Amino acid sequence: MTALKKYDRLEAPGVWCASPDAQRVNVIVSLGDASLTISNMSDTALTHWSLPAVRRINPGTRPALFAPSEEVYEELEIDDATMIDGIERVRKVIEKRRRHPGRLRHLITGGVLAGLVALGVFWLPDALRSYTVTVVPEPTRLNIGQRILNRIDRVAGKQCDGILARSALDMLGRRVLGARAPRLIVLTGGVQAAAHLPGHITLLNRALIEDYEEPDVVAGFILAEDQRRIQTDPMLGLLNHAGLRATVQLLTTGNMPNEVIDRYAEWLLTSTADPLTAEAILPRFAEAGIRSTPYAYALDLTGEQTIALIEADPIPLNTAIPLLSDGDWVRLQGICGE
Repeated sequence: MTALKKYDRLEAPGVWCASPDAQRVNVIVSLGDASLTISNMSDTALTHWSLPAVRRINPGTRPALFAPSEEVYEELEIDDATMIDGIERVRKVIEKRRRHPGRLRHLITGGVLAGLVALGVFWLPDALRSYTVTVVPEPTRLNIGQRILNRIDRVAGKQCDGILARSALDMLGRRVLGARAPRLIVLTGGVQAAAHLPGHITLLNRALIEDYEEPDVVAGFILAEDQRRIQTDPMLGLLNHAGLRATVQLLTTGNMPNEVIDRYAEWLLTSTADPLTAEAILPRFAEAGIRSTPYAYALDLTGEQTIALIEADPIPLNTAIPLLSDGDWVRLQGICGE
């Protein structure tokens, strides 16, 4: 762990409440690398909280009460002193880094900025964005990704997060991408099909799950978004939209203005994903052992625009292994109805 090495993996019991009207649930809380994982007693993950966004509701009082951010209502009660201390230490380290950047960072940033300005205003914006992408730390990425997700929630509707379906969705993510699987979020509306955010978050429209008879379609979109993430860092997409002033502010203060987050979230809801070439995506389908034909027909019902994905499908239908059991697929299809 970057902020607190001795807590590489820390678990403790807690009580979680998902909404003001929801029943309180006994859970297991895991302090991970940059997030809190809240699981039920069967070790099924119920939700993940980004540590940079976590806030303490009742400072100095026991048991401690935490929330995932200022905007989202969820409540986690913890009485374990070690876990409380671990969370508070990580939050303090992250906050200290935000507010008091080190002298070396100032010197490096100032020198780089001075050199970039000297090389001319036409080259500066692209170079500055590229440099900023390389130095933004993972906790900042997680925080920005969560803020964008919170804004999308307010504009486009709630997340679909039934407990049994959530387990099936996580299982599908691991089947497609293994240990590199992102945090998958199914939305009732908003994104046209799929999109990805900083902080390793992938958004999926519920139609990708509910409108098809097999999980191969949504699996293809998960795979495609991972390929886009590899080709273009999601922070670069945000900075291209944010502009030079917001880029400089992120570089020098570690913060992104709320209005920039709001504009980007709203733009993301109406934008169309950049197309991927068959040459870029087909090796990923072959590596994952997933058919490309269902994904191709989901992109174009006639198959005319995606014929290369159909004709060069690396996994023949008669040798394909189901991505999920029938029971898990049925549970996943009900993720927005539970």
